[in-house]
Amino acid sequence: MQPFLILASLSAIILCGSFFIADGDFAPDNCPLRAVVVLKEDGVGAKCYGYVEFCQSYQSYEPVFMQLNIYGLSPGLHGMHVHEKGDLRQGCNSTGGHFNPFNNKHGDRNAQFRHLGDLGNIVADGSGRAVYQLDDRLISLHGDYSILGRALVIHEKEDDLGLGGNLESLKTGNAGRRVACGIIGKL
Repeated sequence: MQPFLILASLSAIILCGSFFIADGDFAPDNCPLRAVVVLKEDGVGAKCYGYVEFCQSYQSYEPVFMQLNIYGLSPGLHGMHVHEKGDLRQGCNSTGGHFNPFNNKHGDRNAQFRHLGDLGNIVADGSGRAVYQLDDRLISLHGDYSILGRALVIHEKEDDLGLGGNLESLKTGNAGRRVACGIIGKL
């Protein structure tokens, strides 16, 4: 009976579209749809840089998996959002607002209703590194609401996830200035 359970478990992992290998390492070579954003600092005093890799199956309802490799942040929480425009002519300030095609209020990455581009907070360790994996079930690498060609922006402060009790919270999460950004491009 045990061999059957092992085989069933392996089949479930394969059918769920997991793009992570057994030890938890990101395996983008197994992803049919891949993208990357190279993040560069924006403004005086900002030292944030790095990249984020994205992968997704061909099904738009499948989650997008992300491998963060971000450095030079102050330790702690920082808002991370997909912004509506892939325009960096004026640095991160020309990327527009959060990607929000459904005109929802700002919210947490796990909220049922939120800006599509609301990816919550990332955590920088004591060395200013945010190197880990996460996934999101609302963003997509294809279809009408694809994030390809849009900007990913890292903010200087923690995102209050729309719970700050003021209008700015419902719009931006009071996450502060934009410290790094880049355009999400297909691999």
